[in-house]
Amino acid sequence: MRLTVLSFVSATALLAGFGTAQADIVIGLGTATTGPVAALGEQSVYGARQAIEDINAKGGVLGQKLVLKVGDDACDPRQAVAVANQFVRDQVAAVVGHLCSGASIPAADVYQEEGVVMITPTATNPLLTSKGHPNIFRVCGRDDQQGVVAGKYLADAFKGKNIAVLDDKQAYGKGLADVVADTLEKAGGKVAYRGSVTAGERDFSALITSLKDKKIDAVYYGGYHPELGLIVRQAQEQGLKPQFIAGDGLNNQEYWSITGPAGEGTLYTDSPSAASDPKAQELIASFKAAGLPEPGNFAFYSYAAVQVIAQGLQKAGSVDGKKLSDALHSGSYDTVVGEVEFDKKGDITKPNYVMYEWTNGQPKMVAQK
Repeated sequence: MRLTVLSFVSATALLAGFGTAQADIVIGLGTATTGPVAALGEQSVYGARQAIEDINAKGGVLGQKLVLKVGDDACDPRQAVAVANQFVRDQVAAVVGHLCSGASIPAADVYQEEGVVMITPTATNPLLTSKGHPNIFRVCGRDDQQGVVAGKYLADAFKGKNIAVLDDKQAYGKGLADVVADTLEKAGGKVAYRGSVTAGERDFSALITSLKDKKIDAVYYGGYHPELGLIVRQAQEQGLKPQFIAGDGLNNQEYWSITGPAGEGTLYTDSPSAASDPKAQELIASFKAAGLPEPGNFAFYSYAAVQVIAQGLQKAGSVDGKKLSDALHSGSYDTVVGEVEFDKKGDITKPNYVMYEWTNGQPKMVAQK
């Protein structure tokens, strides 16, 4: 199996330049290989790398091999812009990324200006595609779809109860929490407490005291697993045991590593697990053979984004960004997460979200009513 070029770099290294002339087709991957959500970024690297290797093993694209370059943005907006500018200088054919909405949105402006196609596997904030950039796409759903699922669940399951909605002040977390709160209230529910935490914060004693004072029965958290894991654990230590619910940022084994048994019963929304699809079994076997962790949705959707780019390049017959963008807007693409087709904004036409529950250290899909 042909090895691909894989560069783990910081924004500083990117600014110094990592690009070299390539005869092959270079695909950029903007993700977080450092920082608090590096475990999710690791999944996206595994997925994209495996996709590149599998495509190359079948002959590549347009008679050329694909090469993967990874730019570490740490989910930081400024680093994401630096990564995007370096990818432009390296003349990448397209970009998979970025992982986080807060990084994807500013990076997308760079790609739009330079005519580079970007397909994010995981950034869900609606603003990313609402700007109308013709070369920006996503293979996942949006927060205004995901948040509705959680909001309606809270309205039905906790009718007349005290519900708190929290976020981490970032584009993904706050956007998702706002949709949940709005959906809940439109369904006749009431937000008894609306608050925020700071990403990277570790002591949530004051927050937990406020939740206890409000007699909170359920907590929705918009954000990533590190902070919620600590909130859940510290809440239980202080005698508070509400139902915790979050978004797809919780799809990571690291969450349970933080919470331990305190995380039992935590709910989160996400796309249906790609691992349960028969199409994914060969990919799971490849991960296992390579000694890699069992892939989660972040890996599968990163793999799918590479598949879409490869098929789009083949259809366009060129690495030209405009031709690739036109091709992506005009057809459907077969991927490990199912058939992907984009609307005029670059969003998928068939989004789907379901509920998961952390049980005995593993996320399990909740049976749909």
